[in-house]
Amino acid sequence: MSRTKWIVIAVVVLLAGVIGWRLTHRAGSASQTPDDAPIPVTVVPVLRENVPVYLTALGTVQALNTVTVVPQVSGQLVSIDFREGHELKKGDLIAQIDPRTFQAALEQAIGKQQQDAALLSAAQYTLHSYEGLSKQQFVAAQTLQAQQQTVHQYQAAVAADRAAVDSARVQLGYTSIRAPIDGVAGLRQVDVGNIVGPGTTGGLVVLTQVHPISVIFSLPQQNLDGVRAAFAKNALAVAALDRTDNHVIANGTLKVVDNQIDPATGSFKLKAEFANTGNTLWPGQFVNVRMQLSTVNGGLVVPAQAVQRGPDGDYVFVVQPDKTVAMRAVTTGGEVGSSAILIAKGVQAGERVVTEGQFRLKPGSKVIPLAPGQVPPVPAALAGQARRNRRG
Repeated sequence: MSRTKWIVIAVVVLLAGVIGWRLTHRAGSASQTPDDAPIPVTVVPVLRENVPVYLTALGTVQALNTVTVVPQVSGQLVSIDFREGHELKKGDLIAQIDPRTFQAALEQAIGKQQQDAALLSAAQYTLHSYEGLSKQQFVAAQTLQAQQQTVHQYQAAVAADRAAVDSARVQLGYTSIRAPIDGVAGLRQVDVGNIVGPGTTGGLVVLTQVHPISVIFSLPQQNLDGVRAAFAKNALAVAALDRTDNHVIANGTLKVVDNQIDPATGSFKLKAEFANTGNTLWPGQFVNVRMQLSTVNGGLVVPAQAVQRGPDGDYVFVVQPDKTVAMRAVTTGGEVGSSAILIAKGVQAGERVVTEGQFRLKPGSKVIPLAPGQVPPVPAALAGQARRNRRG
């Protein structure tokens, strides 16, 4: 092979090496640039606020009182005087039983009372006469004493008649069946014309009191001491929320803490009472319950998305003065509304925590802190390339 060919081959190899080195250098620079470049993240300051502490649970709406209206006397049902599903006031007429038999019994008792009252009056007149004659010794003492016993007998009979009249009047009153409580009438169970009485299965109708109304819910047993201590100091506010857990549909207060813990579930029951003026709660309905247990004055609050879950517990990324981040372990103290968390330990007021972009971070990463909604700046290299592309 000639010397010229060797020179050409050497030049080609040298050029290939130079080109390969430049490509490798560029690739290495390109791969290093993203790691070294600051990472845009959204940050917010740790705020100090007066934070309400809530306990949440799933509750069941329950009527404060439920009454099955059952006739107290037997007879034919002659009228139904309520509308199904409508509210009744205490004392409103519900139904009417044929009163004629009971009216006759009352009149008979009144007649018997009047008869015995007349006999008593006659016996008392005779006794009065005997007492006058006895002073003149025209009537024997034994006769006077017998008349006195007769008067006492008729007095007892009149008293018994009076009681019989009262009983007959009560029985007659039972033929007009009235609402024993304020409540909403359910579906009627018996139609007009049927013979009803104390043994009528299911009664005539069920009345359900909805003003006020109660909600029954359960909490874990570890909350018992805190709830009892707070309940002993003042009334605890309870809110009923809709299925989305975002909208309060009724406000009430805690009324009862049950006297035992269910060993099967390790929880205890509570009852809250609501005025329910707008009928937003209905018996049997499931609602989300939020009870305010206390208020933490000057608590430290961060957005919920700032708190990350790790194998060693909860942590946040805190932006340091040199715009690098540090991983900080924190102890949470409960939820604040639906979008924030109370921090009991780990951060201080005014420190900035990362709320978006944590997945790219590690301790010591450089960051570009951005306010919520702020757009990150375009890198200078990309901006220059964009300008060159526009000119081209």
